[in-house]
Amino acid sequence: MPELPEVETYRRYFEETALGQTVVDVKAEDPRRQLTTDYDTFVRALKGTKFVGTHRIGKHFLINLSSGKVLVLHFGMTGDLAYYRDEEDTPRFARIVFYFQNGFRLAFIDSRKFGRVGLADSIEAYQQAKALGPDALDITLEDLKLKLVKRKAPIKPLLLDQKILAGIGNWIADEVLFQAKINPARLANSLSLAEYEALHAAIQWVLNTAIDHEANYQTFPKSFLIHARGWDEVVETTASERQVCPRHRTPLTITKVGGRTTYFCSICQPL
Repeated sequence: MPELPEVETYRRYFEETALGQTVVDVKAEDPRRQLTTDYDTFVRALKGTKFVGTHRIGKHFLINLSSGKVLVLHFGMTGDLAYYRDEEDTPRFARIVFYFQNGFRLAFIDSRKFGRVGLADSIEAYQQAKALGPDALDITLEDLKLKLVKRKAPIKPLLLDQKILAGIGNWIADEVLFQAKINPARLANSLSLAEYEALHAAIQWVLNTAIDHEANYQTFPKSFLIHARGWDEVVETTASERQVCPRHRTPLTITKVGGRTTYFCSICQPL
């Protein structure tokens, strides 16, 4: 599933290719499934408008239109973007295609069809309708502490709650807590100020590092816990070789916290 780093990478790709382009047509393969806005309304709203700005809230990508409306893309499990010119270059699984005045096209690609595209009146209206908290990269230490410090609940599920802060998925939560040396089952109201400072710094560092690497997990620093998950397809290792703490080389604990599979080091992250 595209997480915040992937979506930020898509946003930057969009800015390098499609930003400033005028839409002359839009086609959707299965509009009833893929669009959250009526197809005819969607096409009328897009035709003749220009993409004038971009914004991201967590995993949600928003594009400002010259009409004042906002185009919203949520990438589901397998969403992606491709900018191209010729029909023969149309990517496989191109579900929605935007045609531009300059002759190029932008495809919303989605093999599993869980992605959604639609219109919103404004970024603020969309964020409110979806009950999204502040973007995980934008939240301040003070706001993060304010949202969590009185919560008598494990810290990991709270980090995953998009109403608290938007954009942290399962592996990111594990990585952030590992880097901050906080046990995922620790109650939020038990964390010290120093631990909140470490948590906030880890959120920034993990997300910015992932973005800098364009969400290519294989190139992440060796100090990252994510390599234990076995997503590095080019690295041939057994689970027992992989699932060790990058700091201590001792076996990781793999359990469920808040119903989600969780990796942590009992030495680095004592309860």
